[in-house]
Amino acid sequence: MKASVRIQLFVMMFLNFFVWGIWFVTMGTYLTKGLIGASGEQTGLAYGTQCLGAIVAPFIIGMIADRFFAAQKILGVLHLLGAGLLYMLSTESAFGSFYTTLLIYMILYMPTLALVNAIALRQVSDAEKEFSGIRMWGTIGWIAAGLIIGWMAWEANPGSLGITFRVAAVVAAAFGIFSFFLPNTPPPKAGQQVSLSEVLGLDALGILRDRNYLIFFVASILICIPLAFYYGQANLFLNEAGMQQAAAKMTLGQVAETIFLFLMPWFFTRFGTKQMILFGMLAWILRYALFAYGDAGANLWMLYGGIVLHGICYDFFFVTGQIYTDQVAGPRVRSSAQGLITLATYGIGMYIGFYLAGLYVDKYKIGEKGHDWSTIWLYPCLFAAGVALLFLIAFRNSQKKTLA
Repeated sequence: MKASVRIQLFVMMFLNFFVWGIWFVTMGTYLTKGLIGASGEQTGLAYGTQCLGAIVAPFIIGMIADRFFAAQKILGVLHLLGAGLLYMLSTESAFGSFYTTLLIYMILYMPTLALVNAIALRQVSDAEKEFSGIRMWGTIGWIAAGLIIGWMAWEANPGSLGITFRVAAVVAAAFGIFSFFLPNTPPPKAGQQVSLSEVLGLDALGILRDRNYLIFFVASILICIPLAFYYGQANLFLNEAGMQQAAAKMTLGQVAETIFLFLMPWFFTRFGTKQMILFGMLAWILRYALFAYGDAGANLWMLYGGIVLHGICYDFFFVTGQIYTDQVAGPRVRSSAQGLITLATYGIGMYIGFYLAGLYVDKYKIGEKGHDWSTIWLYPCLFAAGVALLFLIAFRNSQKKTLA
């Protein structure tokens, strides 16, 4: 691969995740504490647009990107359209119109996650050796977004967080134009008939006949319910707890994610699929326990510990799950199987979780400016413990796997 192409791919990943990270982490704080004054339930619904976008994304990829247009052109169009919607979000003052605009935006944005992967994978000669280094720049983009929010001290005045949508709009517009100059990635199924079952990943349902995989699949949906509590409410919690520049400090989770991503081959040589996934589940239990009893005073270390655990929470569960899915599915339905597990986790599981998190935040609201966070965090902690126990008992495959 030419150095110029590699740099293009680095920039592509950086910008695609920067556009998301600059507003997503602090949206709960903005909606609750800013001009809109949304309830916890409304905030949960807003975060749930990510899940609805993930459900719709296979249609856009399977029926359009895979058959008719080059990936880089669709990526450019989606970001140019998204730039206008992001600017509109910064001007909304009522939740109803904000939600509608956000939903349309997320339906356009979520397919870009698959598009940038497709563009990058088309250019590499050895995906196992090269892709992680390219994908890492997406994490760096997310980290940069959080650091900018902290550096600009936008969280000190939640009303000013609306500017994050305008920053995202400008970057999205520039990235949209840049996308048209990315390496050409023609549609892989041009001229072919693609069935609806392929688009939805339904041709991969056969892997659910594997008892162990069925247990994993159900556990994946269930564990994403408590997982959504972190994505939707952690920034609001940390700000109410008194942590300064919370968004910037939350990027420590992405730093840990990057470190553990590189350590995963080492872990795979020592533990099997079951142990790796259990480690991820146990990390979620510990994270929420730390949040439940942590504060910005003597127990500040607990808050930092809960943030840093993101590396284990995400990599050991999601990345291991993707590898396990690939092993069970085999080459014939590999792509459909990955789409199916993504729909189950980011779609069904997290949508339920975002909504429930919003309900509990409303239920344990104290006055106008605070919440009983200790009680709130105990719910996902206990739920994750129940899922982990179910998985421990029911999942029988403890065979060790190595990354080849």
